[in-house]
Amino acid sequence: SSHFGSSCFERFLGGHRLGSAMALRLSLRRVAQTTSRSFLADGVPPMGIYETLYAFKDSYGRFMGEQGTHPWSQGFPLTTPLTKFGGPELPSSVEVTWEDRFYPKAWGHPLLRQTICDYYNEYYGSKIVPENVMIFAGGRPGIAAILAFLKKDVQVRISNAEWPAYIDIMTAVGTDWSVVPCNKENGFHPSNSSYYDRTTLNAKTHLMPIISNPGNPTGHARHGEELEQLVRLAEEEKNGILLDEAYEMYHSPSVSGIQYVKDLNNSNVFLAGACTKGLQCPGIRIGWVIASKTNVETLSNWSSFGMGGVSHPSQLYAAKLFEPERVRQQRQAIEKHYNWQRERYGEAFEKMGLKVYTGNGGFYHWMELPDGLNCMELNRRLFKHGAAILEGPGCDMARPHAKDPDYVSPYTRFFRFSFGPLLPETFESDIKIMSQVLEEYKRDAGVA
Repeated sequence: SSHFGSSCFERFLGGHRLGSAMALRLSLRRVAQTTSRSFLADGVPPMGIYETLYAFKDSYGRFMGEQGTHPWSQGFPLTTPLTKFGGPELPSSVEVTWEDRFYPKAWGHPLLRQTICDYYNEYYGSKIVPENVMIFAGGRPGIAAILAFLKKDVQVRISNAEWPAYIDIMTAVGTDWSVVPCNKENGFHPSNSSYYDRTTLNAKTHLMPIISNPGNPTGHARHGEELEQLVRLAEEEKNGILLDEAYEMYHSPSVSGIQYVKDLNNSNVFLAGACTKGLQCPGIRIGWVIASKTNVETLSNWSSFGMGGVSHPSQLYAAKLFEPERVRQQRQAIEKHYNWQRERYGEAFEKMGLKVYTGNGGFYHWMELPDGLNCMELNRRLFKHGAAILEGPGCDMARPHAKDPDYVSPYTRFFRFSFGPLLPETFESDIKIMSQVLEEYKRDAGVA
């Protein structure tokens, strides 16, 4: 009934006998649609990936991720042990005491905050303390909170191709942002200096780049001297940075900007992490932000009235994931498993005639279709085979947030393929489906 116009709806009611309860629900729904005005903001679409999921369900009749589907569009890792490369077991339970049923502390459980400090200090030589750590219910609430409380004289700089949710968050909280070119000319790897170019700015404007590192969707990573230079720029006067390090472990070696921060407490450096990717636990919804004590205090004050803290059981489960021997094995297994997957999928895609522009991090491939093809039609064809990719325009940070048919994205021939949730044994069938669909599409489009 949700697809009926009012006249169709009326003819439907007039021509069929309905149970009184059902008829009443339909009548009330129509009244609500035609006479009530929502008090909530208009124009709040779902994150771009959800639009793909809804379109897939409409086409294929099943939800992406169910058995028999191919979740190439999905940004999550395997949630089972990576036994091929010595990955540890994942905890099956967590003890909850009477104290754990109290309200959580607004800034996070003391055990988890200290555990996160110990992890970064051990692996990256930092000297952070619990007061530098703020716990959130996943990575994106932390990112959203930072952006929500930015001062009006702070402008965000962001790559033209980035994680789709950034544009939704920035639009929702009214962020002032400008886009840094990200294209074939710069290898989909904008320079550090391009994020801090003040050529067109007045003196009062402060700059805060948002950079996923390693990058989503491109897989490009800043590490070593390049990352150190980026952090140096971020610590300069009138500068800051939000480094989204969700894919920290998906690089050789693992990479974090905290290694190069000289004076965290006198900076506007924000590092976001989560259990979602490297620790293989997206469902527990635990993330964190590392920042100056002053900035963590602001975020925790917001949590006291806006979030109420984060689930104690989830935080205790997260602390178990960081047990020293376990996390050592985890880092090695993530690195080896996903390096292996990245390499073999990339080689297969290149043999198909796709141009692969992926960096050496993350669990995505960023690819270009031959001239004459576009990613939207590719997806429609993949749907019929129970598969889907993330279309390039969904990653376009310059696009209008509201759908504008006149806007042409520079990424209509690009798409993101995720090998994050794929079992090793699906490789052959994945390549077979993609190759078959691509060849059929090329033939139908008259592309050699």
